Amino acid sequence: MKRTSSVPDVWFAIPGDPETLTGGYVYARRLKDALPAAGWTPRLLAWPGSFPKPTDDDLARVRESLESLPPGATVLIDGLAYGALPPALLDGVDLRIVALVHHPLAHESGISPGDAQRFEASERAALAKAARVITTSEMTARTLKDHFGVPTERLYVALPGTERTVRSRGAGEVPLLLTVGTLTHRKGHDVLIAALAQITDLPWTSQIVGSKNRDLVTTAALRTLIEEHNLGRRISLAGEMSAEALREVYHSASLFALASRYEGYGMVFAEALAHGLPIVACAAGAVVDTVPSDAGILVAPDDPVAFGQALRRLLTDHVLRLKLAGAAWRHGQGLPQWNDTANAVARALAAAA
Repeated sequence: MKRTSSVPDVWFAIPGDPETLTGGYVYARRLKDALPAAGWTPRLLAWPGSFPKPTDDDLARVRESLESLPPGATVLIDGLAYGALPPALLDGVDLRIVALVHHPLAHESGISPGDAQRFEASERAALAKAARVITTSEMTARTLKDHFGVPTERLYVALPGTERTVRSRGAGEVPLLLTVGTLTHRKGHDVLIAALAQITDLPWTSQIVGSKNRDLVTTAALRTLIEEHNLGRRISLAGEMSAEALREVYHSASLFALASRYEGYGMVFAEALAHGLPIVACAAGAVVDTVPSDAGILVAPDDPVAFGQALRRLLTDHVLRLKLAGAAWRHGQGLPQWNDTANAVARALAAAA
């Protein structure tokens, strides 16, 4: 296979549908678009969507796709697939492999202890075979160094980018509380709903934007919880939105609230900062690094009482809300853009090659 350009190729392995509306897939799409300006031509390797629990047939397809590449090719593999690859699958392939890790698979909340143990073992073994490892946050880099044995010299951090945008204007007399996150256990929407049930004496509406189809059990439980608290007229499970529609919701929101139990970075928190929204979140994973202390209120994970109290503070203290919003806007203007992300990834690819 011959290159048609002097710009080097990087084969980008992405499992499942690249158009999926989650943070990891958005990162992959934006990175793919920005890499040419950073000096690399991305070539998509479409891998099966069964990861992180691939079938034997899917693993055979993955092996065939790797064996079809030119000897010595540089391959960037998304961590949703890479951490679940059996070590033997990578044996004997003449490739320069770079892993892109959003957060360790074993740290996903809601999985069984057996799955967590299996993922940790497979990811540790796979990471040992990578020429370079890119993480999307400093916290994940520290985790891979301290708990997965990845040497510092092989680690690179490429923070997600944001786009410069106009500042959120609010929705009028009734504050709109915006939440963005797929309806899964890790995102803690049950904690948010329980917190909102404590502040029904205040005016507010809540819009939860994110896929309702990736975890049907969680989605059903959230609908039940909303009904039990009689909040159907105030909380909207809005499902997925186009980028344009979501941007408009950000502009109309008064504050951002997400009770994630764990985040490898939390791109939606960066988006909230970029729009100048004060934030209520949990001190979980990389959220502590992503959300500045003067731009939001962080509480312990899985504590709906504390989360509700934080929401009440921002809804009743207009001065505090404006202060946090101003800090969020200032921090948001200094966040990396997608060309910065691509340049950081390009440095790791060059080091691997």
